[in-house]
Amino acid sequence: MQLTLHADYSLRVLMYAGLKGNELATISEISERFDISKSHIMKVVHQLGQLGYIETVQGKNGGFRLLRKPSQINIGAIIRDVEQELRVMGCLQKPGYCRIQPACILRRALQEATNAFLSVLDEYSLEDLIRPTRPLHRLLGIEDPSQFIRTDQ
Repeated sequence: MQLTLHADYSLRVLMYAGLKGNELATISEISERFDISKSHIMKVVHQLGQLGYIETVQGKNGGFRLLRKPSQINIGAIIRDVEQELRVMGCLQKPGYCRIQPACILRRALQEATNAFLSVLDEYSLEDLIRPTRPLHRLLGIEDPSQFIRTDQ
């Protein structure tokens, strides 16, 4: 199974926002740090706002931040929310796709594999991905991430 770039960018945006804590993150920062076009990041931020993962602040000094603690944001849920299609083959997408579908074991195996993939992701939260013990904050140019991690929500 391969996730889309949109899912990849969604996870990166959430990780970055999680590392920033209460401080606002900006589209420009993420675009620069990850070398991703601003237009792609804008689409991702817009969708994550609509899905309730982040709040956006308008204006000259605006940006966005997480709406929930990183420990309350499940990675499997993010993937389910942002991926348009998680089925790896056409036969999983619609009935009657293939002649042998009623007797096909491969279809069931692929569905089980997809469920197992998501089940593993369900074991992780955003907090697991951004723990301060990891060097992400240094790689992304964010100083002392422990001061940004929210404990009030």
